[in-house]
Amino acid sequence: MQYVLIIHEVEDYASWKKVFDEAADIRAEAGEKVYQVLKYVDNPNKVVHFSSWTSIDDAKRFFESPQLVKIRAEAGVKSPDFIYLEQLESGTL
Repeated sequence: MQYVLIIHEVEDYASWKKVFDEAADIRAEAGEKVYQVLKYVDNPNKVVHFSSWTSIDDAKRFFESPQLVKIRAEAGVKSPDFIYLEQLESGTL
């Protein structure tokens, strides 16, 4: 399984979430399969987007595309950190 962890601050969570939701179709077409959105307990505008992807290459192509750079600017995203991950193991305790 391939994952992407994105940590970024947004100007306003509600505005960011609207743009995020509107981009659901293009995220799915690009290869995003499942996602979670989390926030820092002490900062509601510090957002974590964790998602699984069809491949790391698909994720990089999407997140580094000019289209997404524009969408991030419209959503008020400040300096995102992208971390590309491959699963080694999972379990339930």
